[in-house]
Formats: sequence, structure tokens, C-alpha cells
Amino acid sequence: MPTHLITLTFQECRSRYGLDANDLRTFVDYGLLDAAPAPDTVVVEEPDVLLPRLARLHHELGLSPEAVDIILAMRRRLEHLQTALRYETARNRQLEDFVRGNGQVVEW
Repeated sequence: MPTHLITLTFQECRSRYGLDANDLRTFVDYGLLDAAPAPDTVVVEEPDVLLPRLARLHHELGLSPEAVDIILAMRRRLEHLQTALRYETARNRQLEDFVRGNGQVVEW
């Protein structure tokens, strides 16, 4: 799946998501956002998902950038584990079908 990176100015981030320049610079310093080559711009993969989440965690819940970083890392890990669980569940289902004689036998 191709990755679509979008470059946003600090002004766009402030008007759309309520993140001011100081917040954005702090997030860039902590590695939560990537700075773009142009001044006062950031590069974001999914801005309508990530930036509102950053704004909620930082402003509404009052979490520090360090805490936001930890929460986002835990979320990525949880998503990875959920994907692995779906994969293993599907493999288990295939094995159970095969053992019960309901599954296809693939000859190599």
C-alpha cells in the first residue's frame, strides 16, 4: 500500500486542528511529527487521524509530549498485536478445518 505524505504549514495545523507553532515544534523535537524542508511546515502521513489525536491528548487531556509519545507507541504496538492475532486466528481456523476433514488439501 503506497504511503501518501502530506506537507502542512503551521498555519494550516493551527486552523484545522488547533495546534500552535510551539506545540508543533515540540512534537517535531520528540519525533511525533516530521519537519518538512520548508520552514514552519510538517510532513504527516495521515493528518486527519494523527493531528486531531495529538491535539486531544495534549490539549484536552493535558498530557505532556513525553506521555503522548508513549501513548502513540502503545497504540502502534496494540495495532500490530491485533493484526498478528487476526492472522493467527485465521491460521488456526484453517488447521481446525483441515483436521476435521473440511478443509482443502493442498499438494506441493
